[in-house]
Amino acid sequence: MELQQKETVQETLSDEMIIALYFARDEKAIQETDFKYKKYLFSIAYNILRDRLDCEECLNDTYLGAWNAIPPSRPTVLKAFLTVIARRIAIKRYHGNSRKNVIPSEMTVSLSELEEFVADGSSVDADFDAERLGKILSEFVISLPERRQFIFMSRYYVADPIDTIARNLKLSRSMVNKELAAIRNSLKEKLKSEGYSI
Repeated sequence: MELQQKETVQETLSDEMIIALYFARDEKAIQETDFKYKKYLFSIAYNILRDRLDCEECLNDTYLGAWNAIPPSRPTVLKAFLTVIARRIAIKRYHGNSRKNVIPSEMTVSLSELEEFVADGSSVDADFDAERLGKILSEFVISLPERRQFIFMSRYYVADPIDTIARNLKLSRSMVNKELAAIRNSLKEKLKSEGYSI
């Protein structure tokens, strides 16, 4: 008689259950967050940093950030909440690394696509502050069709490579490039209409 070994498969907890663990100050919250979101959060950090050790440190800092923020925060969408934390930590590390002349990341490439018409703060009129620009960008993204929203956020917020976006949407690379060009043109028009000199 052959003994069959049962594989224990860990089931992912719902976001609500994970958040409840944070509120209970149960360290299992971090383990469950890691189990459910590690791959996703790692990819965000990797798109920005391109260094596995830096990404591992970003993951740890993300979990610590979540632990320190929940409570009092009660995220309505845990994945988005974690994305914001991971992205901020990775960008901070990226800026630290860029002072050391580290190889540019996908983030540098994606943001360079917007450089021609989204200037840095030094060339923006004094009354056109970052908060207003942020509001205009938010309105712009919300106004996009769902697929274009996904493309914009994937490319310019999460810094996904074009090939990854194409694969996720089951589109060709050239189609994603066309969509990105159309999005940039629409954004350019939106900024012009809001008085942003380009």
